[in-house]
Amino acid sequence: MELRQRLLLSALLLMPVLPASTQQAQEAVPIAAQPASPPQTLPQLRALQAAGAAITVLAVDLDTGRTLAELQPRDALTPASLSKLFVAAAALQTFAPDHTFRTQLLAAASPNGEAIEGDLVLRGSGDATLDEQALWSLGAQLRELGVRRIGGRLLVERAPFGKLACDNDDRCDGQRQSNHAYDSMPSGIGVNYGNWCVTIRPTRAGQPATLRSCGAIPLPIAVQGRVLTGPGTPRVDRFTEGGVDRLSVGGSIAMDSQEQMQRSMSDPALGTGLLLRSLLAQLGITVTGGVETRDESDASLMELASIEGLSVDEAVDRMMRYSNNYIADVMTMNVALAQLGPGARTLAQASQVLSKDVPGAPLLNSGSGLTTDSRVSAYSLVELLAAQYRDTRHFPLFYGALVVPHDAPFSYLRTGAEDWQDRVALKTGSLSEPLPVYGLAGYLRKRDRGLIAFAMLVNGTSKLPGLTRDRSLRAMREDLTALLRQY
Repeated sequence: MELRQRLLLSALLLMPVLPASTQQAQEAVPIAAQPASPPQTLPQLRALQAAGAAITVLAVDLDTGRTLAELQPRDALTPASLSKLFVAAAALQTFAPDHTFRTQLLAAASPNGEAIEGDLVLRGSGDATLDEQALWSLGAQLRELGVRRIGGRLLVERAPFGKLACDNDDRCDGQRQSNHAYDSMPSGIGVNYGNWCVTIRPTRAGQPATLRSCGAIPLPIAVQGRVLTGPGTPRVDRFTEGGVDRLSVGGSIAMDSQEQMQRSMSDPALGTGLLLRSLLAQLGITVTGGVETRDESDASLMELASIEGLSVDEAVDRMMRYSNNYIADVMTMNVALAQLGPGARTLAQASQVLSKDVPGAPLLNSGSGLTTDSRVSAYSLVELLAAQYRDTRHFPLFYGALVVPHDAPFSYLRTGAEDWQDRVALKTGSLSEPLPVYGLAGYLRKRDRGLIAFAMLVNGTSKLPGLTRDRSLRAMREDLTALLRQY
């Protein structure tokens, strides 16, 4: 909490303090209505464009509305994770910053002595940050009630979203197998961002390492193969047959080390139920029946245990800093549910709520940016950033969720001149297939403490399919640094 308060204070100190007349002028002057004279030349990005890249760029002084740099600003390109800016804005507009999403254990009646005579129901409400520690809390509360036996099944409700269809190649392929942590389906309930989280610990040289869930819960799915203790790298893959997940492991792990590896669940709701049943067994609570899922909710059930997830502002921070796709798409579903009510049966349907009021007609089919058919221009991104800047209630939280390169979690951002390191707050975006996508968007802090909103998107094309992150980021960083030197 203390760290969170320091981050918010830093964001407030970086914000420009404007007289009321200036703020009113901001609202009255559309961005990009006053072109730069002459416009910033953006030499590095223009060279990339000449080499075959598709590019859209816009930078606008938020004090005056004047365009400082532009390059095809209204061309709509694939945004990748820059779409998370729309999610952050929509979430902060829709929910109170301290709003949380509850996860509950319910039953038809109070325990009868040590037993629940019937099904135990696990119900989520869209907590994208549910983890195994939260499951331990639910189990401990149940044990405190004296429960030692569940006479029926463990039922996991898919409400409030229901079961969603896969919306891109990664997630469709991930229904069958995965060696990634980003391709799980969004779900009304899902633990570890929809992943099997595995802790691998060495034992003795040449002997098999131990594998458990990251929350010290015995893994409730089959594990084939073994990881040996010794020099090398461990391997974990997830395969699914007949709706049943299993892990295939191999390789080795060095002595005096430990690794955590996450692999997406084919069905996060079912996987969460399986982990909870395994945890309950650890606590001495037997579930007589199996683990099943159902779409509907039963309003007649009584609560036995509950836990609140991270607050919305904390979840947004985590989503933006680590570009967490699961949080982005679950939060998108939550926003759509809150604004439109039930009815969205696909992520693409829900995602339309993210861009409905943004000029430039952006097309978003997911909040995460994993969907390559989304299209956004630099103009739309800067319009979004400008709208957040004018929103005095939510802007400190929105700005505070952006990453300053000097303190970025990824090393490739922590390279560059001092101006780049300290006077930029941004979100990154990248995709590698079917064609590469790289982008930056956020705010530049001027020397007078005013702000510039900017967006840069670079898409590979058939003419330039081998575009690399280093080449794209270098061009964007150098052109932004040149802009910062002027202001």
